[in-house]
Amino acid sequence: MTPGSTVPAPAAAAPMVGRADQLAELTRAWAATVARPGDGPATRTVVVTGAGGVGKSMLVAAALAALTSPTAPAPRPRAVLAGTARIHSPAPYDWLAAVLAGRETDDLPVPAPALAWLAQHPDAPRERYAPDALLRLAVRTVRALVGAGPVVLVVEDLHALDPASLNLVGELAATTDLGGLLLVTSRPPDEAVSPALVARTLARLSGTPGATRQHLGPLTPAEVDALLARAYPAAPVPPGVAADVRARTGGNPYWIRELIAVAGGDDPRALARAALPGHLGLHAGAAAAERPAGPGGGADLTAREVEVLRCLATGMSNKQIARSLGISIRTVAVHVSNLLRKTRSASRTEAALWAVQRQLVPR
Repeated sequence: MTPGSTVPAPAAAAPMVGRADQLAELTRAWAATVARPGDGPATRTVVVTGAGGVGKSMLVAAALAALTSPTAPAPRPRAVLAGTARIHSPAPYDWLAAVLAGRETDDLPVPAPALAWLAQHPDAPRERYAPDALLRLAVRTVRALVGAGPVVLVVEDLHALDPASLNLVGELAATTDLGGLLLVTSRPPDEAVSPALVARTLARLSGTPGATRQHLGPLTPAEVDALLARAYPAAPVPPGVAADVRARTGGNPYWIRELIAVAGGDDPRALARAALPGHLGLHAGAAAAERPAGPGGGADLTAREVEVLRCLATGMSNKQIARSLGISIRTVAVHVSNLLRKTRSASRTEAALWAVQRQLVPR
């Protein structure tokens, strides 16, 4: 790339290349959610799955922009309640805690100690409520936030959510009178920290009345060609470049955008010869990871570290791991720190996913 040159920005229009039909289906789902005069408010679920980088979040963002635009047909969403998994230190009810962050909650009809626990306040009591009671309180909290509706509930990265959040999302999807549209994105279950639990949750969501199920795959050769044409509007993309880009990226929209940003410059021909950005190699390495040669999956883990990693992958806290293995919490913390370093993980969730990918944890 020459100094001072600018990369043609595909981000504005190109993300919806190949996703127009899915976007239209999302807007139709919203219309069906709110168009029930005399029949009470409905709750509809849309489940969008696909590998990392295929545009799930962009599709949801485009749908929200369409639904909340001043020019959108009424009724527009009264509110959007959105949450996702924490990257670091995941905890129960991550999704709801993200929804509650920064909101005024004094008028919610939920006991203050329970609300503090659900919002993950640092000084909240940790073991005061039974799981079933907390689930009922979590549903009540969401109902209060929804109010008269209609609203859009957005659940990002279902595959990385904690079990309590998965239970809550399942309950919300089965609640027919919330008066909202539930948009859920997820990678396939085999990429989840808890594959079986995520698979059951996705099946539950997809089986609700009126549910819409979408799976985003790689872009076709024609769609890659269209994306590049938008990214380089000043001159035609030379023949063969789109095919080369698709072969190198597998048609993954995120990979294509990263390749354009790092290597494209003003000349699309550079996309066929420049090296892929290094951070994409991390994804490729994870996807094509070899099976473990030994008990540590090639990361030189001790037998005790493998035990801690397996506990961690089931969602146990440090206290629960200590109790299960008969060691101190301080020792568990040391093992977890070593695991993050040895597996080159940025979080407990990432370390657990590392273990699943190398079959150190039963699926």
